[in-house]
Amino acid sequence: MRPHLDAVADDMITEIQARVREYDRPPDARSSGALRTAVERVLHHFVERVADPDGDPHSVIDFFHAIGRGEAGEGRSLDAMQSALRVGGLVAWRRISAGAVQLNVSPATLGAIGEALLSYQDELAAAAAAGHAQAQAAVAGETQRRRQRLLGLLLAVPPSTPESIADQAAVARWAVPRTVAAVALGEHRHDPLHPGFPSDILADLTRPTPSLVVPDPDGPGRAKLVDRALTNCLAAVGPTVPIAEAGRSMEWARRALALAERGIIPTTGRTGVIRSVEHMSTLILFQDEELLSTLARLRLAPLAHLRASQQDRLAETLLAWLQSGRNANEVAMRLHVHPQTVRYRLRQLEELFGDRLLDPDLRFDLEIVLRARSLTDRGPEHLMPPARRAVSGDVVTLRR
Repeated sequence: MRPHLDAVADDMITEIQARVREYDRPPDARSSGALRTAVERVLHHFVERVADPDGDPHSVIDFFHAIGRGEAGEGRSLDAMQSALRVGGLVAWRRISAGAVQLNVSPATLGAIGEALLSYQDELAAAAAAGHAQAQAAVAGETQRRRQRLLGLLLAVPPSTPESIADQAAVARWAVPRTVAAVALGEHRHDPLHPGFPSDILADLTRPTPSLVVPDPDGPGRAKLVDRALTNCLAAVGPTVPIAEAGRSMEWARRALALAERGIIPTTGRTGVIRSVEHMSTLILFQDEELLSTLARLRLAPLAHLRASQQDRLAETLLAWLQSGRNANEVAMRLHVHPQTVRYRLRQLEELFGDRLLDPDLRFDLEIVLRARSLTDRGPEHLMPPARRAVSGDVVTLRR
């Protein structure tokens, strides 16, 4: 084979340039020189491999690994290179077959050489693919790191300057939108959270609270897109805000997530995605739970002498009465009890609270604390005055 390598290289280059458009370059072009270097190197190494099958293959393997990395660095696929390998292999086999006839090479020897050629092609293709994948992973990793830094800038409190955000967005190749919504991620429901979010969503799953920033969250189809990305994950979406206020959106998203994890904000559906704007009153209500508990102890003090079961019944009735415009029949329908039962409980409440139930400010406070109590699994201790003593019956005489 050795005396014919230059001629075979010329045939290969001619055939590759004719059949693979990406390699059809003028003879003096830089790419044509690179093509000749690659073809000659491949041919010489193949002949040495046939001569010494146990020789070191790493030189040409490393060369094709570097070719794969270079193609990825230029943003190209390996399609053209793979086509060139196939065309070159066909030319080589055609020349080998013709030479074998002239030299009267045995079929067994010719078959062994053909097998070696096919195996060689596969190794070169695999080396190029590995280099290409390695370079792509490195580029993707650096892009992700830049986007994580950008996400940190967006969520910073106090907010970062518009200039620093614009600079980092340019480095991260992220188009700066007018509005964003932050997303706080909680527990996984069934399957692991899939990291394949749409490319314009910034994601950092390594933060203490895994976080996303969604651009243009109110655009057409964006809500469904977010829901699909968060399948089987508990997540809270903050309000839509200007980009400079992304940190505020994340603050409300985290609060909504914390309340959802406690069961105060209900989750429905397969995705478990909560939108904080749909629960603003609950978020306001639980913004300062120490203050809420103090208000509950103060306003519900008349119930403190009752047993826990009595407190539950009367608190439930009082809340329904306040929410129903103080209509006993509507309270009965809400609670699924007889109207006479409601009137009986209302008389008890009148005895306990007296004329204070006529005060609109007190009624407002009562509705706040009773609503909070109903959301916290019907009254944890911090939202209800402790029962001081057991009292039989449903009627308690309040000592004045």
